[in-house]
Amino acid sequence: MAGAPLPWQDAYPPGLDPATVPEPFPVHRIVDEAAAAWGDRDALVFRGHRLRFAALKQAVDRWAAAFAAAGIGAGDRVALLLPNTAVHLFAFFGALRAGATVVHLSPLDAAPVLRHKLADSGARLIVTTNIADTALRAAALAAEGAVARLVVADDAAFGPSPLTGPLPDGERIVAADAFLAAGRAAPPAAEPDLDALALVQYTGGTTGLPKGAMLTHRNLSSAVASYDLWFAAHGLMRPASERTLLFLPLFHIYALTAVMLRSVRNGQCLLIHTRFDPETALAAIEAGATSFAGVPTMWIAIAATPGFETRDLSALRYCASGGAPLPVELARRLKRATGHDILGGWGMTETGPAGTNIPPGRADKIGTIGVPLPGIRLDVVALDDPARTLSPGETGELRVFGRNVTAGYLNRPEETAAAFSDGGLLTGDIGFMDDEGFFTIVDRKKDMILSGGFNVYPQMIEQAVYAHPHVEEVLVIGVPDAYRGEAAKAFVKLRDGAPALTLEALRAFLADRLGPHEMPAALELREALPRTAVGKLSKLDLKQQEAARQSAAPAAPGSIA
Repeated sequence: MAGAPLPWQDAYPPGLDPATVPEPFPVHRIVDEAAAAWGDRDALVFRGHRLRFAALKQAVDRWAAAFAAAGIGAGDRVALLLPNTAVHLFAFFGALRAGATVVHLSPLDAAPVLRHKLADSGARLIVTTNIADTALRAAALAAEGAVARLVVADDAAFGPSPLTGPLPDGERIVAADAFLAAGRAAPPAAEPDLDALALVQYTGGTTGLPKGAMLTHRNLSSAVASYDLWFAAHGLMRPASERTLLFLPLFHIYALTAVMLRSVRNGQCLLIHTRFDPETALAAIEAGATSFAGVPTMWIAIAATPGFETRDLSALRYCASGGAPLPVELARRLKRATGHDILGGWGMTETGPAGTNIPPGRADKIGTIGVPLPGIRLDVVALDDPARTLSPGETGELRVFGRNVTAGYLNRPEETAAAFSDGGLLTGDIGFMDDEGFFTIVDRKKDMILSGGFNVYPQMIEQAVYAHPHVEEVLVIGVPDAYRGEAAKAFVKLRDGAPALTLEALRAFLADRLGPHEMPAALELREALPRTAVGKLSKLDLKQQEAARQSAAPAAPGSIA
């Protein structure tokens, strides 16, 4: 009933009410307030290039002015095709200040997916950089008319790097320096409505093509504020004191909100890296990084580094893992080495991604996803009736409520309507709540694969494999992977008379059709694929067969069980 204590009240620290509703704000205001409070402090370090908060604000203002001078304003969409670089902060906050909506593109996406996201979002301008071949791939999209304008930032501005690639040239392409030089003297001053669309963040779709979750300024800022209330109450991540190690991709909602937006808002220094390797991470921690949020694949690689246990990790004050479940035994090993629980929780693109967290000191709850963050409410509903709420201990679908929750999917009214029940978002995750208000996820309603923290969608892989001339039928499922958590496995029936197909040959065929995170890690050729009683191809049988195979197989030496 109204006013009744929430089930997870006792898991909260004293002084923090789980029903507290975070105060929203225009997202780009974060930069102004940080510059006013900590103008002389380092905001970021990228390849040795240091930028203070006052200079970050100046860069953001320049980008906002340039967008405005280019005719970009309220209702317009600016796409960012950027690996991790300082330019992401400039363009992201600058576009929002100009009144535009940011559309995140992933450098891992294959060209067909990029075309879909551009067409679906209506973005006509891309900001990119010449890290590796990113700018060349964006230039190809511009040349075919997928976008009207391409702004290319030169990675060499941040110092020498083996990652810096060639700068493209073309009719629709403008260098970032020239783009900025054409900007107005001052950035736009008007503040957007809190319900204005700030970000279109793509996630899985029932058609196999990604769908754009619409996140407003209210959604994103509520997510940031919810995290901040939780962390402040637990004494974690002190304002203006932390050096935050960033390897997670900023085009992913986890890094964007839980790391970048929170770090800027709290005056913390972001140590930005374009690519992850465990030795670099360990060296950065030994050099004074105090906070590191990663995905399980990163923590697995760190723990596998020879001599890891002897490294000086004493600077670390906060460690987290997200994007996929962290193996319990690995979490225990990491705690022995770091002295810290590897805290984690649950969230979705659609929640910005604030959702739940495991309270510090609750090692007994490792394996759960924790309790809802302030202002967020979860319950469990029946799989056959999402309007019926279940009791503690009963398994069903998790449903989430909060100001951080998306209003729906861009251009997908039917999917939007199907995703909500009584005002709550149906998450697609199957689980239960215990008597203390802690939630546990036991399965996923959809077939999505979580591989190394990235969402991988089997239907997209299947569509690409079907393009192979020798393939008659294919099914793709996720199978356990000691490094990635899960990986894609393709089951293929070849056409009659076709030559044998190897995994290496299949991956070579898919090289320009899929991103590296989507590539099948295993291939099994079958004389026939399983079918349902009505003749449809059945993934359920394959999942059951793989589960039986995994349980029967002896654990590999050194594997995490």
